[in-house]
Amino acid sequence: MSGSNFIDYVKIYCRSGKGGRGSTHFRREKYIPKGGPDGGDGGDGGHVILKGNRGFWTLLHLKFKRHILAGHGEGGTGRSSTGKGGKSEIIEVPCGTVAYDGLTGEYLCDVTEDGQEVVLLKGGRGGKGNTFFKTSTNQAPRYAQPGEPYEERRVILELKVLADVGLVGFPNAGKSTLLSVMTAAKPKIANYPFTTLEPNLGIVSYRDFKSFAIADIPGIIEGASEGKGLGLRFLRHIERNSLLLFLVPADADDIHQEYKILLNELVQYNPELLDKKRILAISKSDMLDDELIEEIRKDLPDVPHIFISSVIGKGITELKDLLWKELNSDGEYQKSMDISHRNLDIKSMNIDLDDDIDIPEDELADEDDSDYEYYDEEEWNDE
Repeated sequence: MSGSNFIDYVKIYCRSGKGGRGSTHFRREKYIPKGGPDGGDGGDGGHVILKGNRGFWTLLHLKFKRHILAGHGEGGTGRSSTGKGGKSEIIEVPCGTVAYDGLTGEYLCDVTEDGQEVVLLKGGRGGKGNTFFKTSTNQAPRYAQPGEPYEERRVILELKVLADVGLVGFPNAGKSTLLSVMTAAKPKIANYPFTTLEPNLGIVSYRDFKSFAIADIPGIIEGASEGKGLGLRFLRHIERNSLLLFLVPADADDIHQEYKILLNELVQYNPELLDKKRILAISKSDMLDDELIEEIRKDLPDVPHIFISSVIGKGITELKDLLWKELNSDGEYQKSMDISHRNLDIKSMNIDLDDDIDIPEDELADEDDSDYEYYDEEEWNDE
């Protein structure tokens, strides 16, 4: 997959800007030798912000931009002039992107809407100049606040595709063929296992100009939760789905058993997937006659099922009707975006996360704050 442009996992280093320090300036003019303090406040540091953009489909644009550095706030100056604020850095990501702490795996935030903005790291506040501390009993304060420090963090960005229906099945079950028949998507189709190496997304056109999205992920094999095959890496893309469509070929030795194996692998990945609605589709059913279909139907699991054939178009219209019915079974159709995010288990992950991200040296030398008084968080808030 080294040559693939579908990047759904990146690790980056983010750093907000530090606040500028306040000024200890005093007003000095020709006929005003002792004009009093007029030091301005320091500028606020820039934020690091995640912003949803439906124009992006992958995280490819972040693959080679591994350092996101917001600007520092400038120090205040005389005449009560506030320093220039640092420039905020906006990271545009596809809708459905989830952010995790790169060291602990802790869930940070989720971006699902176009234009949605989430502050990932806050910039430091600028320090108060000596004008701020002038009182009737202290008319010439010779101190000011330093700016608040910046925040820094390694961040893992994980894309979870927004789709209504997720296709689940073993390799060569006919998932890509079904996607090509039901939608305008053109996935790779071939007669060998693991033809699909990355998720594919398609839009199903339904009656009365209605539509819904369906996602196809690489095939799952028994033991995928232990890292066999392609493992469970791509199951994140069906965590948001309202409905799971299990695809089992008609020539399988035991359709019910294959369904149970697939369901068990999903549970190993995320037990909450059990709460999603499920439909079983028996593909390649053009090889079956009516008598054999009735015989197979007796041993199917207790979930809605349908016999289809993508090659001859058998049952495709009925499958669309069944999917739409299940999507709307709870009332008005609504996308399933809200999921309970789990923290990542960094130690057990077998994906190359490029842990050795070099932390860039700060382009601005630390300022000498020895002449400035420091204030704790309570004092900042009180002021």
